[in-house]
Amino acid sequence: MTALVGTGGTTDAGTAAAIRTIATMFERRTGQLLGQQRMWRVESALSPMLRDLDMKSLAQLSVRLNAAGEEPLVQRVVDALINHETSFFRDAPVFTMVADAAVALHAAAPDRRLRIWSAGCSTGQEPLSLAMMLDERGLPDTAYDIIATDVSADAVARARQGSFTQFEIQRGLPMMRMITWFDGDDRSWTAKRELVGRIQFRTHNLVFDAPPPGHFDVILCRNVLLYFAQDVRRQVFSMFADALRPSGLLVLGAGETVIGQTDRFDPSTQWRGAYTRVD
Repeated sequence: MTALVGTGGTTDAGTAAAIRTIATMFERRTGQLLGQQRMWRVESALSPMLRDLDMKSLAQLSVRLNAAGEEPLVQRVVDALINHETSFFRDAPVFTMVADAAVALHAAAPDRRLRIWSAGCSTGQEPLSLAMMLDERGLPDTAYDIIATDVSADAVARARQGSFTQFEIQRGLPMMRMITWFDGDDRSWTAKRELVGRIQFRTHNLVFDAPPPGHFDVILCRNVLLYFAQDVRRQVFSMFADALRPSGLLVLGAGETVIGQTDRFDPSTQWRGAYTRVD
């Protein structure tokens, strides 16, 4: 899931101008809006970076961001402004529904690999959870491909490592699954290579990049689209519709819907909480 984070207070005029500049840059890079009521979050989200770079103000940072050759710094700011809030088996009934649908879709076309796209995968808990559940349903890793993408290069790098703190591993992951699929101690846990190897992690921008090649049976994009402007959201819905197979399913977050947003999808009549493309 990708969103904006941080806490903060009032700002002076110079800082406010710098925040607006940074927010505009963030929107251009990610498609995500930072509304007026949330701009104050930028200051606290970037404060640790200012200390690391020995900068005195956000105004100084905004000047650097506009200079030539500062692409690594731009990406670092983007990563800092993204909320990687996620957990294992978040909204557990959704995973049950997706796993049931995946098994049914594979049974309907057993001669080809099932293809699943976890868009906005953050640090990897969603696709890892899905891979665990598919294994429990008896689907071998040769039966499916999971492509997991996020706009944050840092998040994707962490997802590839499959390493989690004790706090992260305890969020939503039952003890038996933790013991089966992870190695660790009381400080950190790492997913077994057998599990991580079932997922292809990639950096991807939903707004500006073409979708991963091929067509998908299931696309999960949960708690991401609500941060986009309506026209951008409509654009992403169209991209998802083009990327789905005719029988495919789109799965959104609990607070997201296609209703009133696009004419490319309808609620699924078979799988509650999922959407099917309109052909």
